[in-house]
Amino acid sequence: MGAGIRMKISICDDEAAARELIANKVQRLCPGSEISFFASGEELLFAGDYGDILFLDIRLAGQDGMKTARALRKKDKHMILIFVTALKEYVFEAFDVGAFHYLVKPFDDAKFAEIFCLAVKQWEESERQRLARCREGEDFNSLKQDEETGQADRVDKERYLLVKNGGLSTKVLLDDIIYAEVFNRKITLHSRRGDLEYYGKLSELEKMAGEDFFRPHRAYLVNFKYVECYSATEIVMEKGRALMAKKNYSSFVKNFMRYNKKEG
Repeated sequence: MGAGIRMKISICDDEAAARELIANKVQRLCPGSEISFFASGEELLFAGDYGDILFLDIRLAGQDGMKTARALRKKDKHMILIFVTALKEYVFEAFDVGAFHYLVKPFDDAKFAEIFCLAVKQWEESERQRLARCREGEDFNSLKQDEETGQADRVDKERYLLVKNGGLSTKVLLDDIIYAEVFNRKITLHSRRGDLEYYGKLSELEKMAGEDFFRPHRAYLVNFKYVECYSATEIVMEKGRALMAKKNYSSFVKNFMRYNKKEG
């Protein structure tokens, strides 16, 4: 496993020391991964992004790990779940929620590396299969491409954009876009993986993005998933802020409430 692998790893444990221990082991084995921390099952479910591989403790304050796993499986059936706990009695129940493996505390580096490497191999295989389907055209619903202006193309079923800019094509997951803003025909995508610019129309991006996004202002498009708070004049996102046109405030609140109800 080299630094070139870009996986999203989530660690959910109510003990900070346990989270750091797992993170250190992951970083040694796969330094290119992106790691997110969660201190409770409620926090994990609220975030809505569980990563490619999730390490989940069973004994959690509030909603326990097993109930959390059942809830998240309704939303994500493909994420690789590894339970990390001192409770051996849940080992059989763990597999009822599609757990990849069950690590019993305390575990040594060799055991952790064995299980983690197997999980990474499964993730790599699923990625190869997904990319193969894309190359064969099974998951594509292509939009018209414009090489000169660098317009973004949507791939419907995979839910990502291929952004062309300066001869370079970059894949951007719609789910990772926090918000977008436009100035002088140049759109800036603010995503969890950084910012990216291309020439295009925000109205076209709005149509691609779907109902989980909202345009509160003519220059902004926000992803409901990353909204932290809002007023009649602005929206505070997970990273950054977007302007709110007063005439759009009522519609924003209505659609945001609908989104939250849908996401549970």
